[in-house]
Amino acid sequence: MGLRERKKIETRAALSWAAIQLVVERGFDNVLVEDIANAAGVSPRTFNNYFSSKAEAVTARHLDRAVKLAEILRERPADEPLWTAIRKAVLAQLEPGPEVLDHPVGDRERWATGVRSMMAAPALQAEFLRASSIAEAEVAAAVAERTKTAVGRDLYPSLVAAAVSAAVTVCQQQYLHDDAQTDMAVLLTEALDLVEAGLPDPSA
Repeated sequence: MGLRERKKIETRAALSWAAIQLVVERGFDNVLVEDIANAAGVSPRTFNNYFSSKAEAVTARHLDRAVKLAEILRERPADEPLWTAIRKAVLAQLEPGPEVLDHPVGDRERWATGVRSMMAAPALQAEFLRASSIAEAEVAAAVAERTKTAVGRDLYPSLVAAAVSAAVTVCQQQYLHDDAQTDMAVLLTEALDLVEAGLPDPSA
């Protein structure tokens, strides 16, 4: 990857993270594109080169991380069991990027409250659904490659992608509401283990 391409990826990530932080702190309706651009250290024109709206900027982080998950899944050893590869790829997404290290989250409880409010914003919900649909398609394509199946012909890759997406979503919700502050990696590992096992009845 060339320097220019890397810089574009870094700028996109910085803009998305700035958008998330500002929306969590102020609420979606109280954040302007100019605010996001200023927080990321770029011009509003540069923002518009990457995103068509602040809602797209907020959800871009979710989409980009899912696309990266698919890339990592493709890079895992071919002889590695599928669900082992999926766990490795999902957990790799927990590593913070430079934009997060430069602008870390503050108080966890306040942050969780802000994220819950952000996720409930009607203006963002449609964009999150769109991003999730694209993300699932990327993961399904990667699963299809590993399992020698075909998206659109076989149910398996799309079902796996949907299950992974659901597991991640449930873990995020659990994390945001968990007073015990359970580690996200622990939640994700447990969720993916349960999915791989076929979601056995815990009362049996």
